Amino acid sequence: MSQERISELDAGRVTAIILAAGVARRLAPLTDHTQKSLLSVGGRPILARMLDALHAVGVRHVVIVVGHCADQVRALAATAPPAMTIECVDNPAYQKGSSLSLYCARDLITREPTLIMDADVVFPREFLRRLLGSAAPQAFLIDESFADTGEEVKIYVQGDRVIALGKKIVPPAWDRVGEGIGFFKCGPAAGRDLITLLEHVIDESQGVCEYEDALHLLVSRRHVEAVGVSGLPWTEVDFAEDLYRAESEVYPTIARLEAYR
Repeated sequence: MSQERISELDAGRVTAIILAAGVARRLAPLTDHTQKSLLSVGGRPILARMLDALHAVGVRHVVIVVGHCADQVRALAATAPPAMTIECVDNPAYQKGSSLSLYCARDLITREPTLIMDADVVFPREFLRRLLGSAAPQAFLIDESFADTGEEVKIYVQGDRVIALGKKIVPPAWDRVGEGIGFFKCGPAAGRDLITLLEHVIDESQGVCEYEDALHLLVSRRHVEAVGVSGLPWTEVDFAEDLYRAESEVYPTIARLEAYR
């Protein structure tokens, strides 16, 4: 049985949680009246491409956490393939950190396998095949070939285990480090721990924090692995130059790659 087929079978039991609530001020004015995930790359919104990729690997249940320009996201969700069940969950405090967005999906995270995804990533479907095909119940995708600009969430690995993650956190020792793609596969038992830790960081910060703060605490409680994607084309869209690179370099490379599958 091929790795791709294994991924498709696993995917049917997974719910994707896409965080698409933030304001994305660093992309203003492009995002003043548009959700960042709805910006177009290759003639199609980033979020639509993400839903296409999930559908292609067999994921059928998707929850999108919405906030800024929520009605636009709902309208796009309504155009998803009929085989997919798409739910939109509101985060009324979307101008705070992403931890509150993830907390809005807490009931799902504690009862079934989930794939937590940032909504602003342009990526090939191979990312999902590798993550879903991993035997580890908890795993991050990482790119070890990254350039460290200080903006990246770095994920540190010792042996086969993730030991730390964050933009500024550096553990005393590690074997490998890579940039986090913004995708995390989580089993329900670890999900229950994650929600407890989310509640802790939200209480400590009055909600002004990122969900990665809770994930950093989780890796000391649960065995979490890292799945590599170095060498594959992708980008997170945080700045205007990222959007330009996605359009001019990353998406054309992905299109060529997937044309041969």
